[in-house]
Amino acid sequence: MKLNVFNTADEVLLNLANYFVTLAEQSIAANDKFTVALSGGSSPKKLYELLASDAFKGKVDWEKVYFFFGDERNVPQDDKDSNYLMAKTALFAPLEIDDSNIFAVETSLSPAEAAAEYTKAITLFFDEEDIAFDLVLLGLGDNSHTASLFPFTTVLHDDSASVKEVFLEDQQVYRITFTARLINQAHHIAFLVYGAGKAIAVHHVLEDGRNIELYPAQLIAPINGDVQWFLDIAAAADLKQ
Repeated sequence: MKLNVFNTADEVLLNLANYFVTLAEQSIAANDKFTVALSGGSSPKKLYELLASDAFKGKVDWEKVYFFFGDERNVPQDDKDSNYLMAKTALFAPLEIDDSNIFAVETSLSPAEAAAEYTKAITLFFDEEDIAFDLVLLGLGDNSHTASLFPFTTVLHDDSASVKEVFLEDQQVYRITFTARLINQAHHIAFLVYGAGKAIAVHHVLEDGRNIELYPAQLIAPINGDVQWFLDIAAAADLKQ
């Protein structure tokens, strides 16, 4: 694990964008493709907008980048809360990414069916290769969740490399999420976390004793890859080391 701590949120985003470009170049040179699992939320939206900006859009061979979603809300794809819609608006549309390069969760199905079909789609894409994304982008919730691996949910104990539905009792809603095992098979994992509101969660995940029920992001430990945290000073403020 590597911690990358920067002075400001803008510096965090810039450095993660550069990291994205570097991995894209390496993966495309080696395998003629770059597979990415995107994160939802306001923080990654700014990253996607930066990647689609004039400063970055010419640095990646976007025709060889394939986009997946580490988790999704159980809402229509045109709903304002859809991770797919956010990524489409911030990244896919500005870059004119071809639909064949985008793998969205089919939320018109039931949550269980959507999860099963997304597992199939991922398996088919990787064909007979090991399922290992080149990059999985993750955020961190105030309650120490990542993707849709929420505290005290059954998916935390699912050891399959797959996609599962998750019911959140407190919100009475479903989410669809990569399991921790599927995330951990990635070659590279990057957490994007900034702002003082995340400092306590960052401390819990990185420095408290292991308790995956309370701090699900502690489940993220790559099997053969690496994990890097991109933080600003405010988010890292409660770390002792």
